[in-house]
Amino acid sequence: MKSNKVLFITIFILSILLALTLGIIIGIYLPKGKSINDNATIKETTIAAHNSFNQGNDSSTSTGNSYQNNSSQNHLNNSDSNNDNPNQNNSTSTSSGFAGRETLGALSVNNGKLVDKNGNPAMLRGISTHGLSWYPQYVKEDTFRFLRDTYGVNVIRLAMYTAEYNGYCTGDGNNRQTLNNLITEGINHATNLGMYVIVDWHILSDNNPLQYKEEAKAFFARVSSQYQNYDNIIYEICNEPNGGTSWQDIKSYANEIIPVIRQNDKDAVILVGTPNWSQYLYEAANSPLDFDNVMYTLHFYAATHKDDLRGILQSALNQSLPVFVSEFGICDASGNGGLDVTSANTWIELLESNNISYVLWNLSNKNESSAFLKPECQKTTNFTEDDLSDEAKWYIDILSQH
Repeated sequence: MKSNKVLFITIFILSILLALTLGIIIGIYLPKGKSINDNATIKETTIAAHNSFNQGNDSSTSTGNSYQNNSSQNHLNNSDSNNDNPNQNNSTSTSSGFAGRETLGALSVNNGKLVDKNGNPAMLRGISTHGLSWYPQYVKEDTFRFLRDTYGVNVIRLAMYTAEYNGYCTGDGNNRQTLNNLITEGINHATNLGMYVIVDWHILSDNNPLQYKEEAKAFFARVSSQYQNYDNIIYEICNEPNGGTSWQDIKSYANEIIPVIRQNDKDAVILVGTPNWSQYLYEAANSPLDFDNVMYTLHFYAATHKDDLRGILQSALNQSLPVFVSEFGICDASGNGGLDVTSANTWIELLESNNISYVLWNLSNKNESSAFLKPECQKTTNFTEDDLSDEAKWYIDILSQH
């Protein structure tokens, strides 16, 4: 009987010790303010935090760099995001004014205006390369991406000279293949980035587009066949007819070239140059071509061309002529000399008020006023303010306003 009493006391003491031990354990490991019924919530929260941490580690591991570098890479990949942090030095912040191919879709011409896929007025604002034979290094996806994301450029013009140094029609077969390759690369880069691209048959010293008409037919047949299902290509079939070339000559040429393109691409916008270095719009307005989705080019250089040429443009618009400024600068007509910002601003006001697209000349580091980059700049992307010419700085400011 005595032994049973001792056993009972022993069990009772052990029970008390066990209860105390459990209490101590719970007090240590259960967070304050939580009840035992919250254990499920605690477990879920812990798992979620663990997964989030692992995802962060996986992301940083994939780049091999710090969080800051990973964040910059994500911004590059998501080119349409906005950078709202003014302290972040990220050169690829997207311009809020950018309207890419996905936004505007297939372009067309209606009632003298360029319109988007929904029939609403559309504007392209971009930059032209210099001659591809001279400056091929800028036909790169990184270059186009930087122009798009940093400045809001939505169209690139590929200026392929026909007669000058290593011109398409004057160089040898290897040179011609090199230029064809550059056109292909430029189209592909622009397409990958959701940008429009102008394929420019850049006549200049050859004066009259009829001189190399057969070469032009073969070129446009090839390009339009290769890219017939693309909706971002604009064909510019003669850059600047000059040297007394008449509008009748240009019409004769266009009446043969346009059907070549239309055989493959029924709806692409086609740009046609006008006499006197693409200035005499009134001749086209008085006798337009009989094709749909055709526009007529005006080229100006603000320090040379002022009220007289602006008056020619306004008269053409009054006649509902579809106009596209496929090349302009703010220096004189030589591509060099001093800048006339006052005249340039007047031009932009006129173009913007009439929804006329415009493309700046030129993407190069040539030692002249119209070059986008300073001669000492050897970079092809990630340009800083110190790399830019005065014309480029003006243009970037214009793009930021629109």
